[in-house]
Amino acid sequence: MNLYEETKFIMKQNNISANKSLGQNFLIDENVVEEIINSSSITKEDLVIEIGPGLGTLTSQLIEKAGKVICVELDPKMVNIIKERFKLYENIEIINEDVLKIDLNKLIKDNKNNIIKSVKVVANLPYYITTPIIMKLLEERLDIESITVMIQKEVAQRLASMPGEKETGSITYTVWYYTEPKIVLEVPKDSFIPKPEVTSSVIKFDILKKPRIEPKDEKMFFKIIKVAFMQKRKTLVNALTNGRIFETREDAENALKELGIDLKIRGEKLTIEEYKNISDYISK
Repeated sequence: MNLYEETKFIMKQNNISANKSLGQNFLIDENVVEEIINSSSITKEDLVIEIGPGLGTLTSQLIEKAGKVICVELDPKMVNIIKERFKLYENIEIINEDVLKIDLNKLIKDNKNNIIKSVKVVANLPYYITTPIIMKLLEERLDIESITVMIQKEVAQRLASMPGEKETGSITYTVWYYTEPKIVLEVPKDSFIPKPEVTSSVIKFDILKKPRIEPKDEKMFFKIIKVAFMQKRKTLVNALTNGRIFETREDAENALKELGIDLKIRGEKLTIEEYKNISDYISK
């Protein structure tokens, strides 16, 4: 029985279909599963946190490779399927909750021991909450080694693009602040049932031991980026003035001149170092 047949069998056996409101699309491509598992570099010393395991397609491989797998699944129907499917395994824990509401720091701390030495996140993320989940994983400074997730191709390109490039978004700077991102592979629509409306990509974030740069005031650094992208069609001078980062336009212009930044530049064109320089200028 191949993965497509197995998936259809599980769905029929449990009389279920994909829940569109939860962004469910079931992966049926064995090659993609293998690529996700291989790129995750999982060992028996790893705790794997799988977000949104669905029918357990990735889970079945993860529990063979990892020391322990914790599945966080919101849909109670999927929880029941996974519980039944993997009831003979002792290295799996299933949590029926919204991952955005879980204290992941405590979860990780409670599970690390002499055997479990590192933590990795692996997931086929629901597209409608991709950004909040990734931001949570990064901003909470979790004790994790890497994040390997399947997400919408367009979002993956934005996350992995160098700050200042065409695809840049405000989250790009957060990703590059905390991680080294890399797109692993592109996943076509027919790798799922039902077929999603968009192409997907697998992206891996290797967590840096310390942030890529060290601004004097981290909160100010991210506030400036947020303000710049809230008004991304405006020049950086206008955005920073309107966002009250500087009291007057003249103050903003003087700061950028002193830092050697073009007064006509838009926020999306700045490097992460240039945002640090603006932040440090204000915080000096």
